[in-house]
Amino acid sequence: MKIKYIVLYLLLGVFFTDNVSAKKIKPLAITMWDFSWIERRWAGAGFEDWDKALDELKERGYNAVRIDAFPHLLAENPTQEFTLLPVWDQQVWGSPAINKVQIQPSLNTFISKCKKRKIKVALSSWYREDVENIRMKITSPQKMADNWIKTLESIDKDGLLDAIVYVDFCNEWPGYIWAPFFKNEKDIWGYWQSETSLKFMRRSIEVFSEKFPEIPVLYSFDNQKVELYAEKDLSFFDLFEHHVWMVQQNSSEFYVKVGYPTGLFDSQGYKNVVAKAENLYREKPEYWQKLLTNKIDLLALNAKKANKTLITTECWGIVDYKDWPLLNWEWVKELCEIGTKRAAASGQWVGIATSNFCAPQFVGMWRDVAWHQRLTKIIKSSTVDESCINEKLRKRLE
Repeated sequence: MKIKYIVLYLLLGVFFTDNVSAKKIKPLAITMWDFSWIERRWAGAGFEDWDKALDELKERGYNAVRIDAFPHLLAENPTQEFTLLPVWDQQVWGSPAINKVQIQPSLNTFISKCKKRKIKVALSSWYREDVENIRMKITSPQKMADNWIKTLESIDKDGLLDAIVYVDFCNEWPGYIWAPFFKNEKDIWGYWQSETSLKFMRRSIEVFSEKFPEIPVLYSFDNQKVELYAEKDLSFFDLFEHHVWMVQQNSSEFYVKVGYPTGLFDSQGYKNVVAKAENLYREKPEYWQKLLTNKIDLLALNAKKANKTLITTECWGIVDYKDWPLLNWEWVKELCEIGTKRAAASGQWVGIATSNFCAPQFVGMWRDVAWHQRLTKIIKSSTVDESCINEKLRKRLE
């Protein structure tokens, strides 16, 4: 009789062990399709055929995508056609010229196509400027929250809420390009740590979470002072989304040496990148790689101290790049591979991008299918420190 009980105990042990193992969280292989998913729909722009773009994303091994939900425009009128002004004409994210978009039913159509392919969707907003500048109506955290509530209600109406993995209230908060409606204590890019900013973020999330308590929320950052994650109280975030690039390290040393100003409507920055960037990297690659891996390690350490996991959808080498004469993708991919592997090995990330160029319009990056497959396999097979995952986020990741 005792032998029977021992055998039963062992069998049950194997059963429960297998079930626990099956529920282990694996990082998402995520990409950023920003506002391009809806703006770049002219012939040859990359997103004119959503089915094709998503099938190719799936083929490359990705299982999550971060997009702009245009909450301020949707809340204004979900079916109105809005005229957008370009944020730049030098970069190939979004549209380089005036364009028109209609948020619904486009948003739900796109999400439903993702859901069909088991691709999770992260919602964010770059608060694109339209001719009426509707984003300037965001005059309070309550208004910010209300816009997002209306957006999620619109998605929920079509039974698509289970496809949403998290909501990023504002991309790279509070950068003046993306959040001109917010008046901060200091006019410094990425200065999220001010009391004014913290109060705004906390209140907006409180209001939103009263309506959608099951949705993980955050504001994404690219502030270089990652030690702030351990120093400031961001307990009202469910996870951190931090954007990190080699070129921004050591007071943007790489960009300073290249002579790259942030290129919006001036081509001089790219002329300097053509002339200097790859050569500068090739002269001492180990040095530039070390700047990147040191920052990734420091970010992981401080997220751990704050008891939060990380997602990074914009990364790892150079911020701005494109298919252009005399621009080579190989050195960019080399840095991105190093960053991806470092983040995956840390155990602190629940979502990892391979770069911020993982989209159809970046042909030189997109066409290397094997490169993407190799890195997404590494991402999705890596482990996560699950002690930093709260129950709300866990349910979205399982």
